[in-house]
Amino acid sequence: MNAGSNYSFKEFVLWTRTNIYALIVISTIPVILYEVVGWKWLGVPWVPVALVGTGAAFIVGFKNTQTYNRMWEARIIWGGIVNVSRSWGIMVKDFVRSANRQEAAQFHRILIYRHIAWLTALRFQLRESRRWENVKVKPYNIEYRKYYKVPEWENKLADDIAPYIDPAEWEKIAHTKNPAAQIIALQSAHLRELQEAGHIDMLCYIELENTLKDLYNEQGRSERIKNYPYPRQFASINLFFIRLLVVLLPLGIMNEFAKLGPNCVWLSIPFSVIVGWVFTSLEQVGESTENPFEGGPNDIPITAMSRNIEFDLREMLGETELPPAVVATHDILL
Repeated sequence: MNAGSNYSFKEFVLWTRTNIYALIVISTIPVILYEVVGWKWLGVPWVPVALVGTGAAFIVGFKNTQTYNRMWEARIIWGGIVNVSRSWGIMVKDFVRSANRQEAAQFHRILIYRHIAWLTALRFQLRESRRWENVKVKPYNIEYRKYYKVPEWENKLADDIAPYIDPAEWEKIAHTKNPAAQIIALQSAHLRELQEAGHIDMLCYIELENTLKDLYNEQGRSERIKNYPYPRQFASINLFFIRLLVVLLPLGIMNEFAKLGPNCVWLSIPFSVIVGWVFTSLEQVGESTENPFEGGPNDIPITAMSRNIEFDLREMLGETELPPAVVATHDILL
């Protein structure tokens, strides 16, 4: 997530400059053939180009709306995780009891720390790469990654999760397909043991289990966005329409500028580049919003949100020595 006021124009141009170079070439070649070689037949009527542009505008607008909805849904889901996590912490503190205060504090610590382990496992799973994601594939995204670091790519899950879960428990689930789901299963098993030992009343036990169910629901919603891409047919037709438009654009503009006078046809080059850049930039922005957990600069900041949840939960335990907050690098917060 960009935590600044906005991306600078210079930064945006650098991010999209590959498209600008391509547009300059695509716009220049037809004008040279039209004006220098004399291929006047290259100039096509403006109406069909305008119709293609209208169709491209509709499909680009549709894609950007839908990809924004995916990003916003992901933010709502993680807002829910924040709220449910706080509820979990306060219910564990108030519902899990023991005549021995130290024993009760130990129960609270295990259950709350295990929840932080769940957050850690979940964010690592959501940062895993998928075939359709772009941040590790597209050259302009690879280049932009020099401005920020993705903690889940820099660190190992086993190292980050070690302070929060019993080594024997982690050894048991480390190689499972979905460690985050297995951690919630461990929570449920532990709650049952505590209830059977008389440390949790039945009604309180049911409420705690319902909270685990809510966490499963939020995890499932996150996994749905992660594992189901923006439909490829819509992504493909968007790309095809944009490419068709940028090829046709100089052909349609040349005749219009030629009518203005001698040598005015050369003005079609900068104007074709500007119009084409608008459409290709919209496509690139929509693409960068498709996958809100992939590790891009516009992602949902699940690392920072997990750390903030950790602060809240550990302060509920009365702890004061907390890890440092996750801070933005180059205004990018992950």
